[in-house]
Amino acid sequence: MEHSTYGSELLSRTLAGESDPETSPLTHMAVIDRRTAEFADWPDWVDDAVRAAFAEQGIARPWRHQVEAADHAVAERHVSICSGTASGKSLAYQVPILSRFATDPTATAMYLSPTKALGTDQLRSVAGLIAGNPVFAHLQPAMYDGDTDHELRQWARLHSRWIFTNPDMLHIGINSTHAKWRQFLARLSYIVVDECHHYRGVFGSHTALVLQRLLRLARSYGADPVVIGASATVSNPAQALSRLIGDEVVAVTEDTSPHGERTVALWEPALLEETGGEHDAPVRRAAAAEAARLLADFVIEGARTLCFVRSRRGVEVTALRAQQLLDEAAPALSGRVAAYRAGYLADDRRRLERALADGELLGVATTNALELGVDISGLDAVIVAGYPGTVASFWQQAGRAGRRGEGSLVVLVARDDPLDTYLVHHPEALLERPVEATVTDPTNPYILGPHMLCAATEAPLTEADLDAFGAHRVVDDLVAQGLLRARKAGWYPAPGVDPHGDIDIRGGIGGQVLIVDSTTSRLLGTIDTGRAKRSVHPGAVYLHQGESFVIDELDLDECLALAHPEEPDWTTSVRETSDVQVLDILRSQSYGPLTVSFAEVEVTDQVIGYLRKARSGEILDSVSMVLPEEVLQTRAVMYTLEPDALTAAGISPEAFPGALHAAEHAAIGMLGLVATCDRWDIGGLSTNLHPGTGLPTVFVYDGYPGGAGFAERGFEAFATWIDATADAVSSCECRSGCPSCVQSPKCGNGNEPLDKAAAITVLRLISARLPQPD
Repeated sequence: MEHSTYGSELLSRTLAGESDPETSPLTHMAVIDRRTAEFADWPDWVDDAVRAAFAEQGIARPWRHQVEAADHAVAERHVSICSGTASGKSLAYQVPILSRFATDPTATAMYLSPTKALGTDQLRSVAGLIAGNPVFAHLQPAMYDGDTDHELRQWARLHSRWIFTNPDMLHIGINSTHAKWRQFLARLSYIVVDECHHYRGVFGSHTALVLQRLLRLARSYGADPVVIGASATVSNPAQALSRLIGDEVVAVTEDTSPHGERTVALWEPALLEETGGEHDAPVRRAAAAEAARLLADFVIEGARTLCFVRSRRGVEVTALRAQQLLDEAAPALSGRVAAYRAGYLADDRRRLERALADGELLGVATTNALELGVDISGLDAVIVAGYPGTVASFWQQAGRAGRRGEGSLVVLVARDDPLDTYLVHHPEALLERPVEATVTDPTNPYILGPHMLCAATEAPLTEADLDAFGAHRVVDDLVAQGLLRARKAGWYPAPGVDPHGDIDIRGGIGGQVLIVDSTTSRLLGTIDTGRAKRSVHPGAVYLHQGESFVIDELDLDECLALAHPEEPDWTTSVRETSDVQVLDILRSQSYGPLTVSFAEVEVTDQVIGYLRKARSGEILDSVSMVLPEEVLQTRAVMYTLEPDALTAAGISPEAFPGALHAAEHAAIGMLGLVATCDRWDIGGLSTNLHPGTGLPTVFVYDGYPGGAGFAERGFEAFATWIDATADAVSSCECRSGCPSCVQSPKCGNGNEPLDKAAAITVLRLISARLPQPD
């Protein structure tokens, strides 16, 4: 088979059973042409031992963009190399680091990645590169993360010249104990920040402050390390890395690596013949079920395939269903499909990574844990089950296939969701749209305050530190709380203050809950307590590596969830109450009867029960349950409408709640079009009479303390966001509302009340009042 036609031919065979073009799930297909490589000569500064090491790997000459980035690093300029998947970003930082090691055996380096899988993969790559080369015998590259044994951690700290870690361990295991790392930090020459487009939102803001604290410590010991960032394509690579490290950065953005022809297909699952769920609405075949069928088809065709699924549960369901389909059609292949996700124990993850790298596995359903730069050679196809939230993530996942310059196929399977539905019918909004700018806010006081407390325990804060971090106000607050004490020489922690363990770098709330099989005492996995109340509450169904469990007990004080094996024919979704109080209007703009604002708000949520649903979506029963209240101070984009404007548009007062609720759901589902988020990062509330405004009001807020920048982006791009939302709802083919437009999978009110027709009127009314976006 010709590689140039591989993707389209694989797709054609998959569609062979679809006889009616009118009902075909394929909504769009595009072919991205092959690109040829542009090479460059090795720079004179590259040590002969380094050239020899790469020659052993079959690399005679580097690509031009690799040399450009490496030259910047050697010239002691912080640099961000921003290019596509499999474009050799690793070489761009390995060459300057190894050349430094060849001439200075006392130098040290640190590699930082957002996932353990990627860190392990890059350590393996470096170890293979230097194996048997006596020039690098002193290097001893070592992993230093949460899976590393205590004895190996101690050995790595004393002997390794190149540490591979992640932001979590850098914060809790290195910065907090920096005196033990004095020798390593005093000789730190390079810091690699891999996949830095992944550091966005709350996680990105935390990581920025962890990195800036590391640089502060290294400089206090006399080092001045160069930071090399590696990123998938983003719109502002220099600014993104600059925000992470608090210093100027140059960017290398031209990708001169080759890639094979890539076929991209947009796929919308068919509507099921029966209706189900809320409002007896039409329901599409689930994206996970459709992806499982495609995964099984591709494996039968011999195509090595990764299938990205949005949720941990979805990963388990997809892998299990693909295995069942293969049991029926090709039993010899069912054992060559598996699930991979965060939350697995370290041994399980390592075993799956080896099986995938060795080709033992033909198909893997995964969360975005395998989105990042793990080098998986020879993949033929990628299935993306649900838009991953950003254009950058979509192309990063798509780039997992065809990593050796061969033809490949990428299929985006739309979820029953407003944004997914919009994208598969507006392909230009995905395939022709520039990638987003990353959103981080290290000055968020809820994030900055705890990090300043950590920084003060690492070394007293000076006036220059406060200027660099922009932390004068939060330090004043910490002094007022008695946590810091001002002295002539700076700010010192109060006695007994030990803040490092109180910060969850990933943005989780309150630490980790252990999920345990009570019948065997086996640890199944972990989940942060913020998600635990919604995912592992008593009665919830929990999946782990194809096994099904039902949660018996959730003890938030002991951080423990107990489960027993069971395979029920129902699923669960929580019910909750919410209240939003406006604390401060930060920015506001009025357009006649419409006012749009960006505000600080306080959100109070409480889980009050859950619904049990049949597989069809039909509600079986409602179970009462009261969990502790959660109070969240965050930021929101909000709008109010004068009642007279609504009634003049034809919406009766009794229809206000359903109209605003449906418009809120649709807008939450579409915010990812203008901000780097998805609906699980944000929350919302609508009311026909809010006590704080005295008007019909809709809130969309960040689901993180202090905000994460998503609501602010919604305020800034409000017209674009609302116009697209109106288009998505009005073009949905359902009659009265469905999951593709106004129903929400996370609605705490069971999707009641909802009025699709009135929501379209509300959204059109808003659009008509707004200045049209460029």
